[in-house]
Amino acid sequence: MLFKRGYDATGMHSEHVHVDIDLGRVRGNVARIAGQTGVDVIAVVKSDAYGLGARRVAEAIGDLVSEFCVFSLAEARAASLWEVAQKPSMSLGPAIGVGASELAEAHVRPAVWTAEEARRLRDARPLLNVDTGMRRFACLAAQIDAVIAAGGIDEAFTHATRMEHVRLLVSLVGGRGLRVHAAASALLNEPEAYLNAVRPGMALYRGAARVSTRLVEVHDGGLPAGYGGFVADRFGVILCGYSHGLRRGPCLVNGGCRSILEVGMQSAFVEVGPNDRNGDEVVLLGGGLSEAQIAGAWESSEQQALVALTGAGMRAYHQA
Repeated sequence: MLFKRGYDATGMHSEHVHVDIDLGRVRGNVARIAGQTGVDVIAVVKSDAYGLGARRVAEAIGDLVSEFCVFSLAEARAASLWEVAQKPSMSLGPAIGVGASELAEAHVRPAVWTAEEARRLRDARPLLNVDTGMRRFACLAAQIDAVIAAGGIDEAFTHATRMEHVRLLVSLVGGRGLRVHAAASALLNEPEAYLNAVRPGMALYRGAARVSTRLVEVHDGGLPAGYGGFVADRFGVILCGYSHGLRRGPCLVNGGCRSILEVGMQSAFVEVGPNDRNGDEVVLLGGGLSEAQIAGAWESSEQQALVALTGAGMRAYHQA
């Protein structure tokens, strides 16, 4: 099934880039995490499931997870998470301009970190976000008791990237009878971090997206080319550029490891070999080219690389 996402004359998504999503891989990743940890899995589907499509992901994994994690009520509504999976969501961001009744109607529980917000959103059964070092959208230790009391709170979490964050959370809210969770993708190999649930994002999506396009021109090199005057033995052109999220880095041409030499707004120059021709496939992600490899070349995170490239073109889905 092909899903054409947001392409228009501005070129923010290229109609020449194909984003193939393996929902079976996502489902397998969830099952593996659930089996490994033995606790509830809260699936992070914010930012349209990292560009894979939150609604389709929710349909595929709804029976395997306890709930979903979004950034806002608007995201949960846009993906119809409750309607497609009959599982609730938690939202991470500030509930600006949103009331408790709206959240409750959509089965979204908001994170809170002040007594004022906890009181205002009490009827939506808020969760406490504890500051263990992130210093963003989180409650300071001195305010924890007041926020719990104001919101009638029965669940607390933190954004943890290291084990000291997990241990600080437990020291601050453990022993209160709260459901507690901290582990995102970075801590899935730390059993001490599992607590009552895990909250993976990137780990759900690794290996599930394949992004590709095709060569539209191929040239012999030897002379300066492009905006910067690069020189290559042979190069091609693809219709994907920085307006679609692409950067310089690795790619695959006919299965061979190549480089993206220069990126323009809506096209890019790609290194090619002696047997590569117009129309041949260029893989920007997948097929042996991992999110981690791209992130390393981009000097970014895997999450940034995945979101950028899944946003480059049109999505198609399959489930093995």
